[in-house]
Amino acid sequence: MCDHPSCSHISGSHSSDSRPGFGLSRRGFLAAGAFSALGGLALPALAQTPPPNAISPDAALKRLMDGNGRYAASAPEQKDFTAGRAARASAQYPFAAILSCADSRVAPELAFDQGPGELFVVRLAGNFVNDDGLASLEYGAKFLGTPLIMVLGHSNCGAVDAAIKVLKDKVKLPGHLPELVRSIKPAVETAKAQKPANLLDASIAANVALNVNRLKTAKPILSGLVAEKKVQVVGAVYDLATGKVSLLS
Repeated sequence: MCDHPSCSHISGSHSSDSRPGFGLSRRGFLAAGAFSALGGLALPALAQTPPPNAISPDAALKRLMDGNGRYAASAPEQKDFTAGRAARASAQYPFAAILSCADSRVAPELAFDQGPGELFVVRLAGNFVNDDGLASLEYGAKFLGTPLIMVLGHSNCGAVDAAIKVLKDKVKLPGHLPELVRSIKPAVETAKAQKPANLLDASIAANVALNVNRLKTAKPILSGLVAEKKVQVVGAVYDLATGKVSLLS
């Protein structure tokens, strides 16, 4: 053992304040513990990177419509759907939720030129709001952070046309289809009262508008987020022939 005073910092004279293999003395360790207990909460939190979908509703809508413009022009950007697959396995950050018809000719990811993980899509014939669909959209807005919800109708919608035929011609539908017609019936009646030149087109638009209003006023989650301007709900109609999406005022 070294007896020179200069070696005292590693001598046994300080063995009570140090532990082999640790860079912090016992005294320092206790001091650090006291600081943590008394003032640790005052330390600034580490900065967190905002999620990819932390954008405004207006920005989300522009992103959607820009994508539809590319799709309608047959100039899509989305070509490699394997990119980002590993990252998507652990989390999702959709920037918009779409309430769409189940019609096989309407594919929101294609129509808006978006890749996997970009859109949170709820689909059922007639694109109307029921309890299950509402719960899904609430989940997307509240827990996934989607700033935009779009109710997307489409031209020549068979579900809306069926509702028109039931009301006009008293057609009897099998199975659970009458329940579907019951949900679309208010839109058809609203459109019919306006005496439009094309009842189907008017009913499709009225159905979208009616369900936009239902989502905007759905308590307690969506109505609150809409009031706080954290979520915007819009309506649109997809044209099967052209691929273009037109926003409804």
